[in-house]
Amino acid sequence: MATFDGLSRLGVTIERDGESTRVTGFGKLRKPSEPISCKESGTTLRFMTAVCSTIPHEVEISGGSSLLKRPVKDLADALQVLGAACTTNGGYPPVHVKGPLKGGAVTIPGGISSQYVSALMLAAPLAEKPVEIVISGRLQSRSYVEMTLHMQDMFGVRSEWTDDLTHFKITGGAYSPSLVRIEGDWSSAAFLLAAAATAGEKIRVSGLHDETLQADRCLLDVIDKMNGHLSQDSGSVVVEKSELKPIEVDVSDCPDLFPVICAMSAVVDGVSRIEGIRRLRIKESNRVLAMTKGLDQMGIKTEESEDFIIINGDRPKRATIDPQNDHRIAMAFATLGLCTDEVTILDAECVSKSYPSFWSDLESLGAEVMVH
Repeated sequence: MATFDGLSRLGVTIERDGESTRVTGFGKLRKPSEPISCKESGTTLRFMTAVCSTIPHEVEISGGSSLLKRPVKDLADALQVLGAACTTNGGYPPVHVKGPLKGGAVTIPGGISSQYVSALMLAAPLAEKPVEIVISGRLQSRSYVEMTLHMQDMFGVRSEWTDDLTHFKITGGAYSPSLVRIEGDWSSAAFLLAAAATAGEKIRVSGLHDETLQADRCLLDVIDKMNGHLSQDSGSVVVEKSELKPIEVDVSDCPDLFPVICAMSAVVDGVSRIEGIRRLRIKESNRVLAMTKGLDQMGIKTEESEDFIIINGDRPKRATIDPQNDHRIAMAFATLGLCTDEVTILDAECVSKSYPSFWSDLESLGAEVMVH
């Protein structure tokens, strides 16, 4: 919704009919009459900043309170190198950006956010000259960049890149119209699948394609390694309640799974180790802090370092959890709450950021959900 609103302010026409959306561009984006609010969407912030760098007018991009804490400095610096004027509030929103984007070569770190790389790729075809993007260090969340390349290809943009995704070259050219079918969301489904493995009997979630670039499909590998019972057939996944075992897992390339893996690890008999958590401190909340604090409230002991966390599984206790206005934290503790007498989630409506029907879906599966 934040992206729809931002694009509409740039002169794009968006028509919705049921589950279909028709987006009509007119070949040239206009100057918005007022600042663009990205609400609480970090993805929208990064993508809209890059898109607006192609407009020869200054645009202000801002958002809600948690979004103002999301870093955007590396992207702003990269856009400056490519010829746009882009300033931030000490590396954070609000962002002021003005095109045109001239092009050239730029280096950007791969260990902060793949959204920076995808944002530059989205704007690059509209630059005056070809754009070369070099990634310094290891590119994390690689699959999200692969999704961007795939989607650009569907819209007629041709790019060159190295196999390790550390060097990209995008030549100028227009995007062509396309018909796209959006896959079901593995990231949202993860909470229901974890709930089935820890507290359910058997749950089938439909609309999940196995042949996908979505990183969070690897939750199935995690559940399997934890001795969970699952099966797949023609776009659906079935998970049954299982006696889960501890796990050692690296979430560098699937950081959105961190909260739900923490929830599963909290109920196993043994010690689990989750690595690759450094970037999780700059998401919608400090997710490492939010999860360790909440787990402690539920009687689950944790040990934390800069890039890993150790969770000592136990029987979680009743608690009241503040998810820090973070949808994934709220859903993770709701999942864990199914293994307790009761858990109270404050500001529970924050799940609407990515999964508005989460509470009603959970209730339809037999959970007791009480709204205060």
